[in-house]
Order: sequence, then C-alpha cells, then structure tokens
Amino acid sequence: MAKRPNIIIFNPDEMRTDTMSHMGNPAAVTPFLDEFQETEAVSFRNAYCQNPVCVPSRCSFFTGLYPHVHGHRTMAHLLRPGESSLFLELKNSGYYVWMNSRNDLYAAQYEGWIEENCSEIFYGGNTKPAPGPEDPGIRGPMDGKQFYSHFGGKLKLDENGRNYNRDDEAVDALIERIRNPKSDAPLCAFVGLMYPHTPYQVEEPYFSAIDRTKLPKRVRPEECSGKPLMEERLRHFQHMQDYTEEEWDELRAVYLGMCMKVDEQFRRVCDALKEAGEYDNSAIFFLSDHGDFDGDYSIPEKAQNCFEDCLTKVPFLVKPPKGEAIDPGISDSLVELVDFYATAMDYAGVTPDHTQFGKSLRPVLADRNAKIRNYVFSEGGRMPGEEHCDESHINGPQGSPKNNVYWPRQTAQREDDAHIKGTMVFDGRYKYIMRQDDTDEFYDLEKDPGERTNRINEAEYAGDIRRLERELLRWYQGTCDIVPLDFDKRFNAEMLWSMMKGNCRNAEEEAVVREAIMSGKPIVMVTEMLRKYREGK
Repeated sequence: MAKRPNIIIFNPDEMRTDTMSHMGNPAAVTPFLDEFQETEAVSFRNAYCQNPVCVPSRCSFFTGLYPHVHGHRTMAHLLRPGESSLFLELKNSGYYVWMNSRNDLYAAQYEGWIEENCSEIFYGGNTKPAPGPEDPGIRGPMDGKQFYSHFGGKLKLDENGRNYNRDDEAVDALIERIRNPKSDAPLCAFVGLMYPHTPYQVEEPYFSAIDRTKLPKRVRPEECSGKPLMEERLRHFQHMQDYTEEEWDELRAVYLGMCMKVDEQFRRVCDALKEAGEYDNSAIFFLSDHGDFDGDYSIPEKAQNCFEDCLTKVPFLVKPPKGEAIDPGISDSLVELVDFYATAMDYAGVTPDHTQFGKSLRPVLADRNAKIRNYVFSEGGRMPGEEHCDESHINGPQGSPKNNVYWPRQTAQREDDAHIKGTMVFDGRYKYIMRQDDTDEFYDLEKDPGERTNRINEAEYAGDIRRLERELLRWYQGTCDIVPLDFDKRFNAEMLWSMMKGNCRNAEEEAVVREAIMSGKPIVMVTEMLRKYREGK
C-alpha cells in the first residue's frame, strides 16, 4: 500500500500577493517561488483570506469554516477544546504532526490543549537574539513620523555574517525533522513564520537586493474618495503625514526584502524534502494569512475591517504529490483560504469530521482555467458595544499604552464607528462591502484596480450592487451555522424507563424492559422487544 502523501504547510505572515515577481511586481525578488509555480505548482492570482488579521484567518483556513460560524473574528478568540481542525484530524488519522509554536491558532489557557493537536511542537528560543537595526534610534520621539511607522530598516549582521532570527531557527528545525523523522507515519508539517510581518526590517543581502527605482506607484489617500473611517483614524493616530515618498519607498523596499528572505527559506525546505526523498510524495502549500498596507493609502501594517486587495489577496501556491494532475503556472480562478483546508484533507484522504465550506482545488490544479467559485468573501470588525472584540482589552480598561507601536490601531479600534463590522464579496471585477452603519463600499477593479473611488452611489452600478447584496445574503444564510455530524439522545435511561414502565403488565415484563433500556437500546427497539416478548408468551 502506498504511503499517504506528506502535507507540508509553509505560512509567512502578512505577505501580500504582489510581493512575488511572477505576479507582475518589477521590484519583487522571489526567484524560487517564480520557478516553483512555473514548473511544479499553481499560483493563485485571486486567492482571498477570510479575515485581514492573523488569528481569525488561521482559525478559518485550518477548519474550513468562516470566522462568523463559531465567533472566531477577533485576535483573542482562538480554537478551544472541542473544536476540530486540520492538525487534530490528520493526527487522529495517523499522521505525524509537527509544528512550530507560532501558529496563532489554539487557546493557550487550556493545559495540554495545544499539545493534543499535534505530535511535536518546536518552541525554539535556543539561540541568542538576532542583532537589531543598524540605527537603534530609528523610531525617534513619540511625536515623530517614525514612531508608529513600524519601520526598522537595515539589520546588523552577527559574527557569522548573518541575522539569525526565530524564523530561521524554526525553518532549520523543520529541515532537521524532514532529514531525521521520528516516525514512519506520513508527515504533516507546519512552519508559521513571523516575516514579512512588521517591523519592516531586514539584513543584507536582502536589504540592498530591491531596486527602489522599480517600485510600482503606491495608492495615496489624496487620490481616493469614500474610503472607510478606520483608514482616516489610523492616519490620524499614526501621524505619518510628513513621510516623504522616498521614505515610503524605503519602507516598501524593506518589506519586499523580507519577502525575498521568505522565498529563500521556502527554497531550503523544498531542497530538504528532495534530499530526504520525500519531495515527490509531498503536497506542498505556500500561503499567507493576510496582506499588509505597506504604505498604500499612507498606512503601514494592517486593519481588521478594511478589505482592499493589499490586505485580503494573498500568495497561495500548491504543489500536489507526484502522479496527481498538475497544470503549473498562474491561475486566475477565484479561490479562498478555506479551500486550503479542503485540499489538504483531500490529498491526505481524510474525511472532515465536521461540515466545512472549503472546496478542493484538485480541478484547478489539473486545469488552471477551471472555475470552482463565482464569489469570494472576507469579513472583519465588530458590532457597536463589543469592546471585548478589540485588541486593546488585553491591556485593561485604559487600553494600549501610548508607547506601544500598536497604539494607533488599538486606539482606533476602540471607536465603534471606525471598527464597525463589515463583510466583503468579490466576483472577480466588482467588490462590494456591507457595513453595519450603511457606509458601504463598491469598487470596479477593472477600471480602478487601486480601489481609489467608492462608487456605491453611482447609478450605473446599481444592478451589480443589488446582485452582490443578494449573494452576500445567500452566503450568510448558507454558512451561518453548522450542524454536528453525530446525533444526540433526547432521553436518558431514567426518562425512558419513566415512559415505558406504565406499559408493563407484570414484573417479568418490567425486568425485560428495564434491562433493554439500561443497555442503551432506543425506545422504538424496546417497544418492539416488548411486543415480541408478549407474542412469545
């Protein structure tokens, strides 16, 4: 019997689609990902995450469920005991599940819960801290333009000519496990990186490898109209209005340098699989959880209830095991990250233990022109009064301290009007965003790929707006809950006995009925046994 394929998951954090050269960014340097999609994998141009921040996105794509189904729509509500996920399901089906500790997935207050979901966790922290920025004072004063920019710039190198960080340590640990497996079972390996998550900082050779003159034009807020209040509030609190185009370009170039390092780390993992003779028998997934403003709209980092492509469209590449159909290259098909769950489970040959909403990507991997979705969805934000749904609650009633680099975002999220709940639907051209306070958005990405102009009130789009409103309603109706696949008993044994004992004519019948009930037989079967008992008499 052939060994089931390994499931290898490489998960950078906060990487947007256009950080890859093969997606058309002339400044991006991702040689391995470019070659990978050209020869062995499919890279999805239109892959969308289900929430634009880490925890809700991961709780979604590791379960095949949308964030609203079980309330996983905040940074502080993770999977809890009783909730299933890819790792637990593969472990229970015989996989050896390896992960590093940065998964942003399992609630840590339950002792043993994280460990229950895997065979081995690599915690790391066994090396000295990597050198910091060449300019340690780059952040400057609190009222300066750099303080909330998340910009660290060029990192120093250690005595070995490296800047060896926690990501490097995790990648090396995975490579060690690939080369020296602890089990003959198929491997499910997940490595969750910090890069290219902020702060924007990287060492040589990545820092200088990005040609600043090739950077595409960024989307500037003065070019935009009808954008969400959250973006205005972020700009207000971050006070980066004096940032020059040269400074934005430097920030953006460093971000691309971080993505270049991710590309190299991914190459090393694939090389290790080849050296171990496991590459052909591996389904390999490269996907990010969400994107990054990276200076577009004059904002760094991210926001939980904004849905521009720079935040919601992510790298997603899939290589199937050898022998499976593959049409390598770029696919324009609309896909969602929940489809990762369905595809990984499909290749592993494991049936999900719960209803889920992902679709296996096998048809698109076999034919890049195949279409499995007409619409994709993303959601975020909170309802008014849901203070427990903003991140600042972790810091107490006073909120985040002002010297925290996340103070602007966490402060903006305390405002009901700014952090209002929103849901996005996109059909490949038109993007509609419904918000609880009726400040909706509508963009024609064919004419306006930068999503600069909100056309929600333009008559020529009224029909498409109504159509997308209906699709959003159908989607919510079809995914608002799931019913468990197993069944519950309506009555315990004492309840059944109380209902049946009055039907018994004598002590002998009572003994027969009570024994049947206590053995767990359902009431219909007990009634039938009593009938047959009487006929036999």
